[in-house]
Amino acid sequence: MKISLAPHVTETRTENGESVLLDRRNGRYWQLNASGSEILSLLLRASDIAEATAELRNRHPKAADRIPGDVQALLTSLRTSRLVQS
Repeated sequence: MKISLAPHVTETRTENGESVLLDRRNGRYWQLNASGSEILSLLLRASDIAEATAELRNRHPKAADRIPGDVQALLTSLRTSRLVQS
């Protein structure tokens, strides 16, 4: 399942690797730290959640056990806020 930003959401990357998401429907902002920004970036580029998770595990082998839960938690939050769609 391919993940994409909802049509009403704009993402801006900051110089320090974080992201700011703007929901243009209601003017609300969400800020992702560098880890959240990296997860979102991979989710948007990958063909599915498993591919993004595998890439994160390759990049961060010391955190490999935590990564699936972190990806799922962020994705659940983004979906609940209607910032992403699949």
